[in-house]
Amino acid sequence: MFELEKVKGIIFDYGGTIDSNGKHWAEVLWEAYQDMEVPVTKEVFREAFVYVERYLAVHPDVQPNHNFFELLKIKTDLQISYLIEQNILDNNDKTSSYSLVISTQCYNFAKEIISKEKVILNALRERYPMVLVSNFYGNVQAVLKDFGLLDFFDDIIESAVVGVRKPDPAIFGLGVDKLNLPASNIVVIGDSHAKDIVPASKNGCQTIWLKGPGWGDDEENATADVIITDFMELEDIFQLN
Repeated sequence: MFELEKVKGIIFDYGGTIDSNGKHWAEVLWEAYQDMEVPVTKEVFREAFVYVERYLAVHPDVQPNHNFFELLKIKTDLQISYLIEQNILDNNDKTSSYSLVISTQCYNFAKEIISKEKVILNALRERYPMVLVSNFYGNVQAVLKDFGLLDFFDDIIESAVVGVRKPDPAIFGLGVDKLNLPASNIVVIGDSHAKDIVPASKNGCQTIWLKGPGWGDDEENATADVIITDFMELEDIFQLN
């Protein structure tokens, strides 16, 4: 049960939570693919998406200085290249234009969402210490700086830096340690039940699940202390108004 009066600190997830209001990034990218009328099925797109995520897990294409647009461009370039190599897309001028347009659309999508959320983040920052815990590529600080989010967080725990990835509860344990508070006085806010809510609960934290269009890997009856469908609902939950 969520107890606001006990909350003394906050751990935020980043990707899928702050930058897309609960929508899994595969869904955001797929919408851009559809808008560009890229001739692939969603199943084939998902194959390309998964291939690139696995590729980037072991190849250092993403550098610490890359902002979010640059990250998106790297990922979409790799996706399109994969689709060409699989003989799903033709290698022509039209295909080569997909990556830039998709990256730009998705970057602007995130920028618009974040601009609205900053009022909430600023109000929370005035009341609570906040730590970011994220599975990311080693460049999350550059991404946060580009979006004007860096100053909202007292510390950042990034999987590529600390060598621990969600859903391992240990990565949230690092966040709890940084806040230097009892876990029961910390609320974790994230978009993935399996990767955020479950491991945060195992650490004894309270949880708020931003439940949006996901990857399809969360249990149907999954729950949390609080479930929301819009980031802006945090205004009412934390009585910021």
